[in-house]
Amino acid sequence: MIIDNGTMIKTMKYLCALCILGVLCVSCKDDESYADQKKKERKAIAAFLERDPLILLDAEGDTLLHTGKINPISQEQFEAQDSMTDVSKNEYVLFKQTGIYMQIVRKGPGEKLKHGENKQIICRYYEYSIMGDSLHSTDRTSYWAPSPEILNVSNNSGTISASFDSDANGAMNVIYGTTSNSTTVPTGWIVPMSYINLGRQKSDDEGIALVRVIVPHSQGTAAATSSVLPYFYEISYQEKRN
Repeated sequence: MIIDNGTMIKTMKYLCALCILGVLCVSCKDDESYADQKKKERKAIAAFLERDPLILLDAEGDTLLHTGKINPISQEQFEAQDSMTDVSKNEYVLFKQTGIYMQIVRKGPGEKLKHGENKQIICRYYEYSIMGDSLHSTDRTSYWAPSPEILNVSNNSGTISASFDSDANGAMNVIYGTTSNSTTVPTGWIVPMSYINLGRQKSDDEGIALVRVIVPHSQGTAAATSSVLPYFYEISYQEKRN
């Protein structure tokens, strides 16, 4: 087969054009601005509020929970309701300053953490990727059952801070603490502790504190922050026995 120079030149130009287009497409994707990423996140959270995602343990696994269509309420309404959310209406309070949505399912036994008080708190959780539409991690499995998250929590002049106990080897600490070399607890996990009781269960029918939280990237793990990814969590809190 003989190809003349004119045809070859046209072919080369066409191939070069395709290569340049491919590079431009990749560059556009790589150069997505932080503002664009935040816009995508806001849209994903808004969509999450309106639907009822079915959270499964895995593709073939058990149903963990339905979030239901979420009914956001203001902080003013939340405070007027004695800092509670009506679960029958699927209410979540929106903290406008942080973008966190929180539902208190149960306040739990005991009392709130007092000024100057320090406690170790046991947590178990589900972490659902809102943009990935899948369960991302959990310690509510037989594998992680012996190693719940243990938080070292303190209240200093009304400001609650927390860190993962590095000796506990819970799923969150192993997954995120190892990758970021940090034992810092995401802000989205700390905010609920200002509104729930951090005590121990005294009877079988006395449920421990349980919350559901939508956490935007800026209030999440270091990995979520760097990737601009929002997550939904269901977290239980209980005081560790001394």
